[in-house]
Amino acid sequence: MATLAAPIATEFNSLSLLAWLATGFLVGQAATQPLSGKLTDIFSRQWGLVVSNCIFAMGNIICGLAQDNSTMIVGRVVAGVGGGCLNTIATIIASDLIPLRHRGLWQGIGNVFWGLGNGLGGLFGGYMNDVWNWRIAFLAQTPLTIASLVIIGCQFKTIGSSTPRIIDKSRSLLSRVDFLGSSLLISTLVLFLLGLTSGGNLVPWSHPLVWTSLPLSLVCFCTFIYVEQNVAREPILPLHFLRDRTILCACLTNWTFHMGLYIIIFYIPIYYRTLGVSTTRAGEALIPLGVFLPLGSLTAGITTSSTGRYKNVLTGALLLNLAGAVGSAMNTLTTPLWLPMVYIGLMAFAMGAMLVVTLVAFTSAVEIFEQALVTSLSYVFRATGSVMGTAIGSAVYQSVLGHDLWARLGNMDEAADIIGSVKDSLDAVEQLPDQLQMVVRTSYMQALKATFSTTVGFAVLAVVSGLLVKQLKLHSTLMRNEEDNVVKGPQRDTSED
Repeated sequence: MATLAAPIATEFNSLSLLAWLATGFLVGQAATQPLSGKLTDIFSRQWGLVVSNCIFAMGNIICGLAQDNSTMIVGRVVAGVGGGCLNTIATIIASDLIPLRHRGLWQGIGNVFWGLGNGLGGLFGGYMNDVWNWRIAFLAQTPLTIASLVIIGCQFKTIGSSTPRIIDKSRSLLSRVDFLGSSLLISTLVLFLLGLTSGGNLVPWSHPLVWTSLPLSLVCFCTFIYVEQNVAREPILPLHFLRDRTILCACLTNWTFHMGLYIIIFYIPIYYRTLGVSTTRAGEALIPLGVFLPLGSLTAGITTSSTGRYKNVLTGALLLNLAGAVGSAMNTLTTPLWLPMVYIGLMAFAMGAMLVVTLVAFTSAVEIFEQALVTSLSYVFRATGSVMGTAIGSAVYQSVLGHDLWARLGNMDEAADIIGSVKDSLDAVEQLPDQLQMVVRTSYMQALKATFSTTVGFAVLAVVSGLLVKQLKLHSTLMRNEEDNVVKGPQRDTSED
C-alpha cells in the first residue's frame, strides 16, 4: 500500500485519500488485534484463522473493485480487521506450540518473513501497477487466501474447541470480551484521523468539522480510559501495568517509534515519485525493510540471549533510528537515489531490534501468568502509534504542500486550477511546462521535508522513553527460580537501574 497509495489517490483525483488508505487498514487492525486472542479462546484458533482469512480476502476484493473513495476506504478497513487478526492469531499459535525458551528464536524467524513481506510488498505493488493496474495487486491476493484456507483445513483440525463447547459456553465467555473498550478505541482513532486529515486540506482549521471531531476524539479517549479502569472485566488496555516504569516506557517507545517509522514507510515512495521515477522504482526503496528488519531482530535476539542484558541493545537501536530519521529529513531533489534507502535500512534494523528487546522488557517486568496480557498491551500501543503517526504525517504534508503551492503560484491567473490539480494528482505534474514542474516539485519537497522532520521529533521521543526503561534480570529457567525455590515476581538487576 505504501507504493500503491499515490497511484490510487491519483486515479481518484484525491491525494488527501492517502491518509485514509494507510490508516483505514491500521484502524481496523487496532480495533481487532486486542480482541482476537480472547475470541479464539472461545471459538478456537482454527475458526479464528478461517474467519480472518475470509474477512481479509473480502477487504481486498472490495478494494480491487472500488469505483470511489468511500468504497476504497471501507475495503481497507475490512482488510485491516482480517489482517490484524491474522497477525495476532499466528503469534498466539506460536505461543501455544513452542516452549518459552525457544520462542525468541521463532520470533526472529517470524520477523524474517514479516520483514520480507514489508520489503517485497512495495516492489510487488509497484510492479503490478506499472505492468497491469493497481487493482490486480489486491485481487491477486484472493487465490493466496484460498490456499491459506486449504492449509488451515488440512493442518489445524485438532486445534480448538468442539462445537458443543461453543454452544454451551460462548455466551458467558463473550461477556468477558471488551467490545465496549474496542468500540471506544475505534471512535477515538477515527475522529482524531477525521479532524487531522480534514483541517487545512478539505476544510480550514477553523471549520466546525475540525473543532467538533478533535474534541469528540478526546471525549471518546477519556471514556475509553474510564471503561478500561472501572467497567471492563478483562480490558484491552490493562492500565495497572502502566504503573510500572519499565512497562510504561517500553509502551511509549513502541508508540513513538511506530509513529515515526510509518510516516517514512508511506511518504518515501511519494518522495521517489516526486523525483519522477516509476512506481516500481519507488517500491524498491522499501526493500531495505525486508533485509534489515529481520537482521535487526535476529541480532537483538542473539545478543540478548547470550548476554542476558537488553537495555544497551535498545539504546543502540533507538540511536540508529534517530540517525535514519535525521538523514531522511535531509533528503532533497538532488539526493542520490540510493541514499534514502540507507536511512530506511538503519530504521528497519532498529525496528527489528526494538520489537524484540521491548518484548523482553515487557515479559521480564511481570509475573509469568501475565505475559500474554502484557503482550496484548504492546500491540495496542503499536497499532495506535501507526494510526496516529500516519495521520499526523498526512496533516503536516497536506498543510505545508497547500501553503507552499499558494506562496509560489498564487500570483498566476489559473493558480486555483493548477494547485487543485497537482494537489490531487501526481500525474498532473507531468503535464505542466518544465519550468512550472520544477516549481511544483520544489513545493512537494518542502512538504516532504516537513513531514520527515516530524519523524525526527518522534525518534527523539523514542530515545528519551527508551533510556528510562530499566534493566531487569533475565532468568535462565522457565520458572525464574534458579536462585530461589519460590520467586514472587521479576527480580531487578540493580547494577544498571
